[in-house]
Amino acid sequence: MYKKMMTLSNGVKIPQMALGTWFIDDDKVAEAVRNAVKIGYRHFDTAQAYGNERGVGEGVRTCGIPREEIFVTSKVAAENKSYESAAASIDESLKKMGLDYIDMMIIHSPQPWKDVNQSDNRYFAENREVWRALTDAYKAGKVRAIGVSNFQENDIDNLYDQAEVKPMVNQVLCHISNTPLNLIDFCHKKDIVVEAYAPVAHGEALKNPRIIEMAEKYGVTVPQLCIRYDIQLGTVVLPKTVNPEHMKSNADVNFVISEEDMETLKNVEKIKDYGDSSRFPVFGGKKS
Repeated sequence: MYKKMMTLSNGVKIPQMALGTWFIDDDKVAEAVRNAVKIGYRHFDTAQAYGNERGVGEGVRTCGIPREEIFVTSKVAAENKSYESAAASIDESLKKMGLDYIDMMIIHSPQPWKDVNQSDNRYFAENREVWRALTDAYKAGKVRAIGVSNFQENDIDNLYDQAEVKPMVNQVLCHISNTPLNLIDFCHKKDIVVEAYAPVAHGEALKNPRIIEMAEKYGVTVPQLCIRYDIQLGTVVLPKTVNPEHMKSNADVNFVISEEDMETLKNVEKIKDYGDSSRFPVFGGKKS
């Protein structure tokens, strides 16, 4: 089990390996969390939009591990673009999860889903208000860290230059064949940890001949190669599965990809089609 920790700008430790829970039903996710804890996972990523915060909270409370050893992330829904709605949603997340605090709360998207890739409006003023709500929750001890997701450089600057508390993470799409290297560098220079979601490209990496060939070279599975790639980029990685064997395999990534092969993987031709794009807002859909 890969157990390296990273340190956020406020000194909070965050496990670099997490279990993503998108599209895991609320009545199934508690068992997934408990199974993952048995394997060694200590970081779980959910969101208001996933509709499974209650189940994630149940899993955390019933996993047999002290609460302080588990790191829980949730996200303020993209539609909450006022101080009042964001603040109320954080309290609702705490209530649903049955937790005294959430380790990290992040803004799910700079734009409401209906506007993702459909509008030039980046909601700068609104995001500053949401950030103010997150900052107040942080100062009140409701959350231990705060950050953003799907933010580009200008979205981050909009907050960073005025923020009393600076963003600590940016969770973005990041995988072999679609790696935002400039954005990662930008974030690292601002002491913002990057989190990589969809490390296996929503399953499309499993079909890519160049990625398959590289995985065979290292004697690992395609998901293992993809996860290790994101680890070596210095990101927190969020693979999603309900299968305990896959959880175990995904976390068995203590091999090292050579610098030469990392460069090769950074330049794999970009995946243009993720199948049902309506499921993936950053590719033009409306849902997350």
